[in-house]
Amino acid sequence: MKPTHDSKGPSQRQLRAGELLRHALAEIFRLEDIEDDELKGQLITVAEVRVSPDLKHATVFASALGGKPGDVIAKALNRHARFLRGELARRIELKYVPELVFRADHALDAAERIDELLRSPDVARDLK
Repeated sequence: MKPTHDSKGPSQRQLRAGELLRHALAEIFRLEDIEDDELKGQLITVAEVRVSPDLKHATVFASALGGKPGDVIAKALNRHARFLRGELARRIELKYVPELVFRADHALDAAERIDELLRSPDVARDLK
């Protein structure tokens, strides 16, 4: 009998698969040279990988450190999703290598906005 999940969050299996994919993609971005003008010279980071319950689809949140906007990077990576999926198949052991969809990671942008707000004179005055 399968256990039922009352919580709405990802299962332990989804989390493990997501971390496995995240580490493998980081290694691919570090070692492989992807032929794309938008990606040339960019240091790409993978913040999170969310995997569907059946592990057949994965959403990858990626950005370039100190480089081009996340949306440009995500669009370029989506053009190479098939190549990246093939590279993942060589590096990981999963029954299925999920279809990849890349999205811009906006977490750093949000953190910078919050930091900027906290340094503003009005907020600094209220914090004293």
